[in-house]
Amino acid sequence: MTTLSSRALLVLLTLCSAASVRGAEGSKITRVVVYPDRAQVTRTASVACGTRAAALFETIPPAADPKSLRAQAGAARVEGIDLEEKGRDDSFAPKAAALQTELRAAEAEERRLGDAFKRAQQVIREARALGSMASQQVSRELAQPTPDLKQWSAALDQSLQARLDAATKAGEAQIKLREVGRKLEGLRRKLNAYSQAAGRSERSARVLVSCAAGQTARVELTYLVGGASWDPAYEARAKDTTAGTNGQVELSLFATVTQRTGEDWRGALLTFSTAIPRQDATLPELVPLRVYAEPRTPPQKVLVRREEEVAHADSGGAQAGEASGPQVKSQGLSVQFVTEEPGDVPGDGSPARLLLARSKLPAAFALKTAPALLPFVHRAAALENTASYPLLAGPIDLFRAGGLAGHAELERVAQGAKFELSFGLEEQVKVKRLVLEEIARDTGVFTKGKRYKFAYAYEVQSFLPGATTVELADRVPVSELDDVVVGLDEQTSPGYALDKEAGIVRWPVKLPPGEKQRVELRFHIEVPSSYGGGL
Repeated sequence: MTTLSSRALLVLLTLCSAASVRGAEGSKITRVVVYPDRAQVTRTASVACGTRAAALFETIPPAADPKSLRAQAGAARVEGIDLEEKGRDDSFAPKAAALQTELRAAEAEERRLGDAFKRAQQVIREARALGSMASQQVSRELAQPTPDLKQWSAALDQSLQARLDAATKAGEAQIKLREVGRKLEGLRRKLNAYSQAAGRSERSARVLVSCAAGQTARVELTYLVGGASWDPAYEARAKDTTAGTNGQVELSLFATVTQRTGEDWRGALLTFSTAIPRQDATLPELVPLRVYAEPRTPPQKVLVRREEEVAHADSGGAQAGEASGPQVKSQGLSVQFVTEEPGDVPGDGSPARLLLARSKLPAAFALKTAPALLPFVHRAAALENTASYPLLAGPIDLFRAGGLAGHAELERVAQGAKFELSFGLEEQVKVKRLVLEEIARDTGVFTKGKRYKFAYAYEVQSFLPGATTVELADRVPVSELDDVVVGLDEQTSPGYALDKEAGIVRWPVKLPPGEKQRVELRFHIEVPSSYGGGL
């Protein structure tokens, strides 16, 4: 492994020009490691060994960082790398000249068709004038005792036929003009692209190796390029989604790759890394923590409502699950996914979607609803990431019963962690939320505090053919103050489970076919008189 040589290597190449320098076979891109903001490309070439053997790697893209060039040759010794840069005017001149010739011919054709169209338009105008004159003469002849209509009738027919022929020619010329216009636009676009490309430089790298004569050295050249990135995407296909049963979700991981380096990655083994080289290689700087106090006038307590989403990060040991896909290599702060089959990625920025892995995850399906947020019932799946890799954040397409159920954003899920996916609405189960009471009352004559009372009802009805259970959830406030009390009333429907930390109340509502069930939630908030404001 060597770094890029200095100008001294140019002198070395000149001195060695009389030596036996054997050319290499054409280089090929064999491996690419794609990062979120760049890529590391590895090219391979074979060269016949000798005292001084040179492996030539042509068309190094402009996006390649010259400082990142590295080479290795197995048992052979790498003596240096020379990066040459030259203009591409000579290589693009013949193509540009051919395009210029074709462009001039198309422009001449456009002028000829334009003249033909103008002539046809002129014939139409003259024929129209002739027909008008013939019509006037016919009118005069009709006023005569013995009108000769045959002559003027023939003149009208000739005028009409001339107009029809000219209109046909004008239409044909107009159609051909549009075709030639499109051709001219394409030729000018290509010529402009060639002009821009000719103004750029072309790079090539020459790697000098030393090895025993009669052998063949396999030389690898690696370099970093910008303009490349990848994003994870998922497809989740639910199987056996009956509520209360253990089903399965087939989770497919894809990589959406885009790169504008100008070189196509054809038949390369691709590795996708979650690392961002510059960020992960930089030691974070600790900022001093300071504690201070400021004198303030004691404020009055004001009761406010704070709505907060409570998220719990569950973890657990990963169980063995069915999976097929990439080798996964842990890199400490990052993960690498190594594809099993070579892939193709065009260098013009067109996105390429590559399958990385498929995993079959055990799933527990259930019908769930939160009517306070959305008055619908969802078919959800509780899952555990039994794949051999963490799930990265990215978009996910959800499929159920062979059809698309919806789109969502998947957050990062650690290996072995639990998560949940929703596979669309269950339209055969209806839910409605009713507001029964939302009032404030004084708690007493002497205390002068307030008691806020809230009451809600939920009506759930199933039209499914069999009995089912719907998990209904709503929330009650969680007090962060010692003298503010929140409590559930006795009239609340029994059978609920209360998560006191999050303030979530859940009922398993059992529904026979076609029947409706009603659930009520009633709670109160007691607030001392020392608090201002209200809920």
